[in-house]
Amino acid sequence: KHAVITSVDRDDLPDLGASHWVNTIRTIKEVNPQTTVEVLIPDFQGRLDLVDQVVDAAPEIISHNMETVRRISPQVRSAAKYDVSLSVLRRIAERGVVAKTGIMVGLGETPEEVETLMDDLLATGCQILTIGQYLQPSHRHYPVAAYITPQQFAEYKTVGLEKGFNIVESAP
Repeated sequence: KHAVITSVDRDDLPDLGASHWVNTIRTIKEVNPQTTVEVLIPDFQGRLDLVDQVVDAAPEIISHNMETVRRISPQVRSAAKYDVSLSVLRRIAERGVVAKTGIMVGLGETPEEVETLMDDLLATGCQILTIGQYLQPSHRHYPVAAYITPQQFAEYKTVGLEKGFNIVESAP
């Protein structure tokens, strides 16, 4: 009924993998026209023409993860930039597709920074926000600064919905 598609970045390809996204979406819709499609795309290095190609393939939801708040983003994201990610989400929403993003908490952000991120996202037209606990994949990765309480996750959900998101999924 609903397919969620993600992949690794394909920065090695001239179109950064956009044609793979397009072909995958179109094939799913041809084989199973009743299936809704959600894709979790990279930022395509800010190339909005490539974002447009994915939009034109007509998935119902396009997600691009912000990962974290502005202050921590340079330490956590190896190549992606905060403002580039906002521009990707803005383009998705402007083109009339449901825009979704996800962030991790527990990296040392403050609740105020999370709320500022929410405001930045809403300004792009983003409608769906997921918030989850960051877990350090290995000792070489950014360390966990805090384990966020279930109460704080519930507060983030309430605040996000009050601010105007259509859907907020917030849990450890």
